[in-house]
Amino acid sequence: MKKPTLKIEEIQAISNGTHGDIFSVLGMHSVNVNGTEKLVFRAFRPDAESVLLKIPTRDTPTEVERIEGTDLFEHVFPRRKNRCDYTLVIEPRDGDTFEIHDPYSFGSVLSEFDLQLWGEGNHHHAYEWMGAHKKKVEGVEGTHFVVVAPNAERVSVIGPFNNWDGRTHCMRKHPAQGIWEIFIPLITDGDIYKYEIKSPFAEAPLKKADPYAFYSEMRPGTASKVYESSFTWGDSSWMNKRMDIQADDQPISIYEIHAGSWKRHPDRDPGFLSYRELAEDLVPYVKEMGFTHIELMPIAEHPYDPSWGYQITGYFSPTSRFGDPDDLRYFIEACHKENIGVFVDWVPAHFTKDEHGLRRFDGTALYEHEDPRAGEHKDWGTHIFNFGRSEVTNFLISNAIYWLEEFHIDGIRVDAVASMLYLDYSRDEGEWIPNQYGGRENLEAIHFLRRVNDLVHDYYPGVLTMAEESTSWQGVSRPTSSGGLGFDLKWNMGWMNDTLDYIEKDPIYRRYHQDQLSFSMIYAFTEQFLLPLSHDEVVHMKQSLIGKMPGDDWQKFANLRLLYTYMYGHPGKKLLFMGNEFAQWSEWTEANSIDWHLLQWENHKGVQNLLKDLNRLYKARPAMHEVDFKWEGFEWIDISDADNSMLSFVRRGKNPGDFLVFILNFTPTLHKSYKFGVPKAGNYSVLLNSDSEFYGGSNAGPGIIQGIEGAWHSQPAHINIEVPPLAGIVLKPE
Repeated sequence: MKKPTLKIEEIQAISNGTHGDIFSVLGMHSVNVNGTEKLVFRAFRPDAESVLLKIPTRDTPTEVERIEGTDLFEHVFPRRKNRCDYTLVIEPRDGDTFEIHDPYSFGSVLSEFDLQLWGEGNHHHAYEWMGAHKKKVEGVEGTHFVVVAPNAERVSVIGPFNNWDGRTHCMRKHPAQGIWEIFIPLITDGDIYKYEIKSPFAEAPLKKADPYAFYSEMRPGTASKVYESSFTWGDSSWMNKRMDIQADDQPISIYEIHAGSWKRHPDRDPGFLSYRELAEDLVPYVKEMGFTHIELMPIAEHPYDPSWGYQITGYFSPTSRFGDPDDLRYFIEACHKENIGVFVDWVPAHFTKDEHGLRRFDGTALYEHEDPRAGEHKDWGTHIFNFGRSEVTNFLISNAIYWLEEFHIDGIRVDAVASMLYLDYSRDEGEWIPNQYGGRENLEAIHFLRRVNDLVHDYYPGVLTMAEESTSWQGVSRPTSSGGLGFDLKWNMGWMNDTLDYIEKDPIYRRYHQDQLSFSMIYAFTEQFLLPLSHDEVVHMKQSLIGKMPGDDWQKFANLRLLYTYMYGHPGKKLLFMGNEFAQWSEWTEANSIDWHLLQWENHKGVQNLLKDLNRLYKARPAMHEVDFKWEGFEWIDISDADNSMLSFVRRGKNPGDFLVFILNFTPTLHKSYKFGVPKAGNYSVLLNSDSEFYGGSNAGPGIIQGIEGAWHSQPAHINIEVPPLAGIVLKPE
């Protein structure tokens, strides 16, 4: 037995997985042996009974001697020579002998440019090299793994290929950036893996999923999967015209869905439709209904179904519940081929505390704040990203770019923006830390949001960014150059809350609350608004939309049809959550399909027909969408008749002569003759009447309408018409 060239302390460090610079000892190295420079080969193989060193220039492999009492193998070449190509022949303790290339024979695969951008916090495409990437290095096929863990003593790739032993594939560290890497031959598509991280701040090694993984195990599994896309896009027609389709003056009518509960197979457990099945089923339905876009609730990997995807562990990994990433690409392409855009919910505000996720990733608060007053969302049981760290900004900016670049997503809806903007969000006094100026604004988060919006719009003109922002923060949808946050659209939570609060009231009391409908127009053009009736309004004991409506069943359906007519007439882009389009009675739950069986009943079918026609009109009539963000597109006719709970207004297109008249009766009273001012005399026709029997109504309302010269309601002409109960009508001048 030859004496090993390493000190016993170093051999022990290799054996127990505490060696911090494994690339300096494993593989081939020139070392000084007894005053003579020699070439030494070493391999640490806990799985091996024996190791042979196979050199192409030699006929016979060389047996590598095991250092007694260890799994470390070492061979000292008798004569000094340069390093050479080689492979290892491993005879395992169990299984067949196999030949591999040594991971420790390869140098760093990372570029200095990538490392520099990363260190600056300016890497916008970090996903192109972070994580697991199949590569051919020096002619050898394998997978290159890269992860950031600056406070780790050792990071390893573990998986079935090394019996989940963290001592086998220890990674090379780049100390300046805190990045670790290794190229492992033979690892390929479908292989599962994690990172084992030994940290001085954790008692046991941490076993973490890859933050940059492109694919993940189906829950309850938590490992990452090596994945390389083979998809070829065929949606160039859509991509070339997307900027025009999503311009401010175009119709945006969004159908919000939860992919796991839109529809389910009754004979499967849990019954999810795959991405490809959604392409075959959902896409034709959305097209038939006339929506312009689908918005997917979060589809990044998440461990807990009832989180609806808002508590994420795999930000770069489309959830495996519905198929692989190329299946998702297929679905998005299917949407685009039918001229349907796709938005996704994006969640940069917080992340789940699951141990295999980002939480204390290297034993320290790498992604979150160390202090729980800044780093914890008590309401949601999640961690808050630390936007002051370059690891976080590189990660999240690259993630936004990833979805747009790799999946051709047409827009991102940023969840919980209010919680990002305010340090004291949902916190009592003493539970938060003021910023450097003593204020409550999260300056790092504000800078991050502006930066994301600028970069998204620079890289992908025409892609939309939307903020779910529930406060009165000024300039959410104003350009960053003007001091705004740079979003294209802001969810109009004020409109949603006021409108639902009003419509839930018994009509007899609505006369006292007319201002809840008119108030939204005071601020309607301070932002570029989207009107949402989202999933949040039909969960957690809030009731479904039809369940919120007062009165008997007839009045409930009439009220809901009236609400939708008002929504489509009001300035702002539109969003409606699945199931609401046919008046689902039950609250939404992620555990079941929405209640498709209700469409056998005429009342529910009628509401669905109304939504189809509203979408058809909304897209066809410029007056309903061209001027959503300026006063030129809207004019009140009358808001003063609170006793009759009557509202009337004009919507105009870019051509002022292109207008529609909306008349809304929020009481169950039929008015046989009601006088309204109109912009000009002449004949008018009814484009839509929500009381039509086709929608389940009583079929009351006007027939032939004659606009007569004579001022009324500050308009130059007027009409006298029959106004149906609990209904909205849309009139068009002939």
